[in-house]
Amino acid sequence: MTGRAEALVQDALLRLLLPLWQVVIGVLVLLAVVVSVQRLARRGHSRMTTIMLMTAAAIVGLAVFGLLVQP
Repeated sequence: MTGRAEALVQDALLRLLLPLWQVVIGVLVLLAVVVSVQRLARRGHSRMTTIMLMTAAAIVGLAVFGLLVQP
């Protein structure tokens, strides 16, 4: 194979793997949010719980929206 052909093969492979990495990152972020929400829920009611849960929901919502809108 020529250098140009090898570069095209590598680019194609990276394009196939890119969505997989985005899914892995998304799953890890979702896992972190779920764990933090569980820890907050176990600590009981506080003034910050509601706003932190709303912020976490907004972050997850924006991440899902970004994945759905992406071409």
